[in-house]
Amino acid sequence: MKKKMIRDAFGEALVEIGLENEDVVVLDADVSGSTRTAKFAVEYPERFFNVGIAEQNMVSIASGLALGGKIPFVSTFSFLLTSRALDQVRTGIAYPKLNVRIAGGYGGLSDSFDGPTHHSICDVAIMRSLPNMKVVVAADAPSTKAIVKESIKWDGPVFLRLSRAEVPIIFDDHYDFELGKGNLIQKGSDVTIIANGVMLSKALEAVKTLDNEGIKAELIEMASVKPIDEEMIVKSAQKTKAVITAEEHNVIGGLGSAVAETLAKNGIGKPLAMVGVEDTFTETGDYEELLAKYGLSANNIVEKVKEFIY
Repeated sequence: MKKKMIRDAFGEALVEIGLENEDVVVLDADVSGSTRTAKFAVEYPERFFNVGIAEQNMVSIASGLALGGKIPFVSTFSFLLTSRALDQVRTGIAYPKLNVRIAGGYGGLSDSFDGPTHHSICDVAIMRSLPNMKVVVAADAPSTKAIVKESIKWDGPVFLRLSRAEVPIIFDDHYDFELGKGNLIQKGSDVTIIANGVMLSKALEAVKTLDNEGIKAELIEMASVKPIDEEMIVKSAQKTKAVITAEEHNVIGGLGSAVAETLAKNGIGKPLAMVGVEDTFTETGDYEELLAKYGLSANNIVEKVKEFIY
């Protein structure tokens, strides 16, 4: 499988929508080389604002720009946007329902060598809990581009969870994203696997392994965590024996929790297992080694499936 960095796709998408829509502006907090917003800065310097290491101010500036009719993309590392700047996001963007796209780069463990202070394993949970906030997690480069381009059509605030990592290219340039809808990748009858972000490629590996062992897994990509596709989740869970979620995030508050809430709300009493970080801070190290250490692997998905259907 070919690979490409999600952050490169993000920067390229900003350049493309910047050409199409003059109201698009981009703000960064002194890490534009890392987040790849520098690509936009080169093409449209008059619409790019580097505010320095001042994430809270950056979010407040974006609020003002949105009130003035612009479509701001606010970009820095995800842990900074969802913790240091949370007060400004909550009160200045989510509460007044402003048209701001909050691009949390370096999500999950992808800032691997900077360690637990920079790992972002609670961001989806935090943003999902904010009223009015939409939450989307991209899986690869083509889907990132599609989601960024589609997002300027939505009304109100959006959190885009992005990765630093070079990840397998799963989709092609015809990837069709619809907010609030899941993406059925493979039909199955034994178990439902719901994954997003970097874990989608791991889930695809797991599905192939399971198929070789006679286990038919239904695989759903759930990029849209909020709103979530309740109809697709319920329909799949009703016909399979168990549901497994896979995400590069704490098992508390993210995709797994959103799926659990959906099943409970709709009276679906099927076993549920979550593949994710097991409520612990993570260590510094090589990215793939960290994923393996904390159970974010195709093998772990396979093991979870076997626990529940045998």
